[in-house]
Formats: sequence, C-alpha cells, structure tokens
Amino acid sequence: MIDLEKREEVIALYDIYSELLTEKQKMYFEEYYYCDMTLQEIASEHDISRNAVFDQIKKTVSICEKYEDSLHNLKNLKLLNQALELDSLDEVKKIIKGIIKE
Repeated sequence: MIDLEKREEVIALYDIYSELLTEKQKMYFEEYYYCDMTLQEIASEHDISRNAVFDQIKKTVSICEKYEDSLHNLKNLKLLNQALELDSLDEVKKIIKGIIKE
C-alpha cells in the first residue's frame, strides 16, 4: 500500500474510532494528520520529546487498527458503498449477507 492510501485508511479508521481514544491521543493525531504539523512542531507545542509524539501517534493508529480487526466497521462501510453502486439486486444481497455473517 502506498503512503497516500495508507494515510487515507488511517484517517478513515480514526474517523470511525476516535471517540474511543483519549483526548491526548486525539490531539496528537489531529495535529499530525489534519493540521499537517511535523513531529517536532507537535513536540515543541506540548513541551514533550519528538519520540513521545511519534510513540503516541503510532499507538493511536495501532489502537484504531485493533478496533477495526474486531469490529470491521470500515470494511463493512466499504462493502455497503460498493453495494450501492451495483445494478444487480442479487449482488447487493450477496454483499449484505456477507456482512451479516461476520
């Protein structure tokens, strides 16, 4: 997966699971991914080390990925969007049945 695709997936996971994170995790993630701040800028802003910021962001992404591994919300959302684009009712039913079985 190229960097841009990975970035988009990480942001999509965050959008789904952000309410399950701490305020500090949300703050660092948003400053890095949404405000496009560097690790050093975030570290200086919060008077912590660059490595601490890196670790927090990495941990936040890992937490979101673990939630997705268990709950499959992003995967199911993608499948539902795919189903909406189909013309065949049988294909739509097949996708929905696949989601329900999980």
